[in-house]
Amino acid sequence: MIEVKNLTKIYDDKIALTDINFTVEPGQVVGLLGLNGAGKSTLMNIITGYISATSGSVKIGGYDISSESKKAKSLIGYLPEQPSFYPEMRVSEYLDFICDLKGFSKDMSKRKEHLGEIAKQTGITNVYKRMVRNLSKGYRQRVGFAGALIDNPKVIILDEPTAGLDPSQIKEIRSLITQCGINSTVIVSSHILYEIGTVCDRVIVINEGKLVADDTPENLMSKSGAKSLEEVFLQITLNTGEER
Repeated sequence: MIEVKNLTKIYDDKIALTDINFTVEPGQVVGLLGLNGAGKSTLMNIITGYISATSGSVKIGGYDISSESKKAKSLIGYLPEQPSFYPEMRVSEYLDFICDLKGFSKDMSKRKEHLGEIAKQTGITNVYKRMVRNLSKGYRQRVGFAGALIDNPKVIILDEPTAGLDPSQIKEIRSLITQCGINSTVIVSSHILYEIGTVCDRVIVINEGKLVADDTPENLMSKSGAKSLEEVFLQITLNTGEER
């Protein structure tokens, strides 16, 4: 469903990504790990088509994100680390606006039913008619997640989906990610390693712009002799462990 080949990104004199290669099959939930500045956000922005690569390619469902961007982007739902909203809109108005952007059905009955299901799934039914500016960070995050789910995307990209949330909200978002993995391919970027180990069946580690590990959490721990994913991550990023 996602195919990344020889991906490289250079900003002026800084190399952000170097020759990244991986594929993600339909239905997989993949965790993307890396220290701050490792290149995770750059990679996710290229995959979603927000920025272009210097060289290499990304295909979503067989469509090139650069040359067939409209078809590729139609398959993607994206939750950035800091979702942008029109604060003067109500939640219902914002999601209706996202439907328009995504070209979802103009049939109001179908749209109402679809948004109602998403609101229930993301736990925002009780704030559906409230102004976005009056929502807590946790509810804003849920509204952003709801926007990413509109039109049932085949690929869902989540950048730090639980950042700033309290423990109960984090648990709910984790459950939602697991549900999404049933019908969609999911990539999750997070600094919370326990979270990645809990919801993801595969982990990709980026360090200094290079892909340095790609395996299941269990295999990474087994090969390294580590007792936790956090220990594996530190070994890899600090270059103190064996090559995996």
